[in-house]
Amino acid sequence: MTRLKSYYQRLNYLPLITAIFFVFITIACTNNSEVDPARINQPSAENNQLIIWWEKGFNFEEDEAFRSVVSHWEQKTGNKSKLSFYPLTELPQKVERAVKTGNTPDIMMGYVADLSLNPILAWEGKLADVSDLIEPSKSLYPEAVLQSINFYNKVEGKRSYYGVPINQAIIHIFYWQKLLQQVGRSQSDIPREWDAFWQFWQQVQVDLNTEQSRNIYGLGLPFSIGSVETYFLFEQILEAYNVPILDSKGQLLIDKPQVRQGIIKCLDWYTSFYQKGYVPPEAVNWLNPDNNRNLLNRIVVMTPNLSLSIPAVVRQDPDTYYNKLGILEFPNKPNGQPMRYLVSIRQAVLFANSPHQKEAKDFLRYLIQPETIAAYLKASGSRTLPVLKSVWSDPFWTKTNDPYISTARKTLIEGQTRPFYFVQNPVYSRVLKENVWGKALYRIVVDGITTEQAADEAIEGIEKIFNQ
Repeated sequence: MTRLKSYYQRLNYLPLITAIFFVFITIACTNNSEVDPARINQPSAENNQLIIWWEKGFNFEEDEAFRSVVSHWEQKTGNKSKLSFYPLTELPQKVERAVKTGNTPDIMMGYVADLSLNPILAWEGKLADVSDLIEPSKSLYPEAVLQSINFYNKVEGKRSYYGVPINQAIIHIFYWQKLLQQVGRSQSDIPREWDAFWQFWQQVQVDLNTEQSRNIYGLGLPFSIGSVETYFLFEQILEAYNVPILDSKGQLLIDKPQVRQGIIKCLDWYTSFYQKGYVPPEAVNWLNPDNNRNLLNRIVVMTPNLSLSIPAVVRQDPDTYYNKLGILEFPNKPNGQPMRYLVSIRQAVLFANSPHQKEAKDFLRYLIQPETIAAYLKASGSRTLPVLKSVWSDPFWTKTNDPYISTARKTLIEGQTRPFYFVQNPVYSRVLKENVWGKALYRIVVDGITTEQAADEAIEGIEKIFNQ
């Protein structure tokens, strides 16, 4: 009970810490926005302009690329819009407040919202059906993309398309070639077998720290409740070990003994790296950008990441980009089969109560034209990847010596992917929002409970979410 009380006392401080962090972020982003946030809170009907809330990019090019798209559409149509950018974790909170007050924007796009908010908004009838945008170009999208935007609306009593795909992301591993060279290794030495792959990075840590005074950690794995990276990566580990949480009909499987044992095994596997000292102790407090920072600052040798944001930071330094940093696909699953990747489809949504339905759909129709979206993705620094098949065939993506783009393309085009479980059941987006897996990992490495206890707490938490 003392440990549990300690855990919840720490949780009580998290909102304050997070709030302080977001105050600074919000100030910075407001200075870069094209509108005053106070004016954004006004209903769209009052200013008679299309209101767009967009996730703030990780680099300057992303925001400028989208501003350019909006500007060209305005010039082409004579319509006007108000565009504002918000940090990835602030945007869904702002949207939830806006939904409660009925004061939503016309269009919104946010990565965290894609995973933890949009499926529930569609379920509740808060999003506009965009089938008239998707159906005419349905053949241009891979099936996994279409599945990720097809949600059930309990108000209408049917499934339909409630998101417009903009780009996609999967998880890759980024590492320092230069650090491997320091201990006489190269990419060709990295095993493809599951256990040998992870042991390789542990041995690299040992060898590096034998040579120098400061500590370098072999693995940049997130363990915090406040990071999207934590639940995304743990969901990928569950996939690696073939542990199903839902069946094809969206029903929970966690009451089955073999699923519980699978969760325990994954928790035990994941936390062992932290407990043995192969992960920075601060990983329990990382926010979303922190695994990037720890890799770029050479505190860790490798880290999994959800986009190409890490190489984007060093793109202006060709030697670092091509010769010192590197990218890898995940190793084969423990059973020897190729990894199947969870894919996140970043989508723009249109709110059901938008007074500018026609203009909003007109803008989205313009945005997803192959030539428009291709130019946008190129100009935005290629941190995220195309969804349209025709855009993938562009020489920019096919005939390239860029190791990051070519690896990501190979993984998505030639590999196996699947959407998140919220496609089967929108309630699962709440499991991600509450970071049930992050809480379980935290409880093990900080509070010292057993993996069996943490698994049972996670299972109880998931069942509670579904019962509600």
